[in-house]
Amino acid sequence: MPEPSEDELPAGVWTTPYVGRRFPGSRSVAEKPGLAEGANCQFFAYEVLRHFGLDVPAWRSSDLWADAELTERVAVPRPLDLALFNADHEPWGAHVGVVVGEVRILHLCAEVGRPAVWTLEEFAARERYRTLLGFKRVRPTGT
Repeated sequence: MPEPSEDELPAGVWTTPYVGRRFPGSRSVAEKPGLAEGANCQFFAYEVLRHFGLDVPAWRSSDLWADAELTERVAVPRPLDLALFNADHEPWGAHVGVVVGEVRILHLCAEVGRPAVWTLEEFAARERYRTLLGFKRVRPTGT
């Protein structure tokens, strides 16, 4: 699997605004798919994976964390794995980002308002993201 780089992502990814109501399965996403209208963290992460040929159902973070059929929990992340963070160990409402190398996470959050790449230390320094739940690897379709 290729390591995602800024050059490999469509230009619109970097200007995606944070819009909390645009989550996987939401009416606003169904009516206007894609990132131009904004996204929450999950929808943003899933769209980045889709760009690289990995498909994720319209799961909320707790569904993603519970799944063992289409994804697997991994201890050592690699590019295009998903990272989940929260204030505690609860997967419901967890923040989701995409590993882009050297355990740097591409994500979209309300605090920044646009996509950003943070280290694990930058997440840990913020109360709402201080707990790394772990990493999930999406299994390629057809395997």
